[in-house]
Amino acid sequence: FCTPCLQECLKPKKPVCGVCRSTLSPGSRALDLEKQIETTETTCNGCNKKMYLSKMRSHAASCSKYQNYIMEGVKAVTKEPLHSTRSFPNRFTFPCPYCSEKNFDQEGLVEHCKALHSMDAKQVVCPICASMPWGDPNYRSANFMEHLQRRHRFSYDTFVAFLHPLFQDYDADEDDMMAQVLMRSLRDK
Repeated sequence: FCTPCLQECLKPKKPVCGVCRSTLSPGSRALDLEKQIETTETTCNGCNKKMYLSKMRSHAASCSKYQNYIMEGVKAVTKEPLHSTRSFPNRFTFPCPYCSEKNFDQEGLVEHCKALHSMDAKQVVCPICASMPWGDPNYRSANFMEHLQRRHRFSYDTFVAFLHPLFQDYDADEDDMMAQVLMRSLRDK
């Protein structure tokens, strides 16, 4: 992950993995992932040499053919102007619509509102719904607490891939988004 993506994952009060959205436990290693990286074979896109994924980074640093391959990809990607991350809505953390406390993930917002605002009858805009492509940022829910219980018992992130904020296009092809993210992560080193 690039630093901005990692920081987004660590923002909520309960940090989550940027890939699978499971809760991050400080200090615990992903041993299954490490084993997979050590045992998965790949081919260098520059010189076609076969190696394990764990060796690819050091190989890429010294393979001039691979570096040329990457530069061609960077040139292709940078022909189009990059979008500002500010033009994409934040679908990762939300403010409380009652007290404006910030950086709640969806589950944290539900817990916060149940604990501190369960009796508040003020009509408010749901920040989770407002951040979605189909959401209306001006719609005020008549009963926000009931809305939270009915609409937000699960996370939309379960159904929507979380990638680099530049590519959170809910209608885009997942393979295309992944290719763009990989190319950008190599360029942003």
